[in-house]
Amino acid sequence: MEQIEFFDIQSPCRRVCETDKQGYCKMCYRSRNERFNWLNFSNTQKQEVLRLCKQRAKRKRSILLSQQHSQSTQESPQISLTL
Repeated sequence: MEQIEFFDIQSPCRRVCETDKQGYCKMCYRSRNERFNWLNFSNTQKQEVLRLCKQRAKRKRSILLSQQHSQSTQESPQISLTL
């Protein structure tokens, strides 16, 4: 569902508000304070929140890829060659 563009900077909200262990939304990566105060923030503050959200998303993807990589290396069979 697209947002109607009333504002200069659109909210990154994806209409699924569920937080992770650190308190960030799992979909848009904003903190509780960032979500609740979005409409009160200046455009500069909103741009900073968006920058932080992108950084958090990259960090999350990096962690997930690292976990997947370590799982795949643990699951792959070890071949032993003896002569």
